[in-house]
Order: sequence, then structure tokens, then C-alpha cells
Amino acid sequence: MASLFEVTAGKAIGYVSGSAVTQASSKTTGVTINAPAGAITTHNASLAGDAHATFTVTNSEVAATDVVLVSVQSGASTGLYAAFVSETAAGSFKVTLENVGSTAGEAVVINFAVFKSAAS
Repeated sequence: MASLFEVTAGKAIGYVSGSAVTQASSKTTGVTINAPAGAITTHNASLAGDAHATFTVTNSEVAATDVVLVSVQSGASTGLYAAFVSETAAGSFKVTLENVGSTAGEAVVINFAVFKSAAS
């Protein structure tokens, strides 16, 4: 089986392939993306300042013991959104997007990566 990681002397490590998906109808609409890494573009529905929205990412690569990392890539006003994983389960994880500013209606691109882990 080919490695999902690429390691080169003096270079960063990471996945060599990923995928992308866009939410269909709101910032709470779930998405399916079966890849170990990728990008999720949220719907551009309004999210008021100091509010948050949570959505489920169905992903066959995720085990309940894995660590999923997310970060805001682009599409949002700089520094006005924060994203974090609020739950991990076998086959899915939940992302919470928080508007820490006051701009209300933007599509936000969220990067994610699944890191395999074990409970023991």
C-alpha cells in the first residue's frame, strides 16, 4: 500500500492528495468527504457576529480515536472566523465555525487533516 504521507529531507510532511466539498444550503448542512485531508467551503449564508454554526463531516477515513485538525484557509474577512473540531466519532467529525467579528454573510474555506491515533 502506498503511503499517504510524503517526507522529503528539509521539507514539510503532509498528505500528497486530498479532496474538496462545498456545503449545499446553509452553514449547518452536513457534508461528505471521504479523504484524509482536504478543504470544505461553507455556504455563504449569514452567520451573525459572536454566533457559531456546527455541521457534521461524514468521512470514512475517520476513526473515533483519530485527531482531526481544522484551520480557516480563506474566503473570510481576515481574522473574523475561528474553526474547531467539536466532536470526533467513527466515520465522522463535527466542525464548529464561529464568527468572532461582525461580517455576517461569507463563504469560508476550512482546511482539514485526519491524524491516525490510538486510545492506548
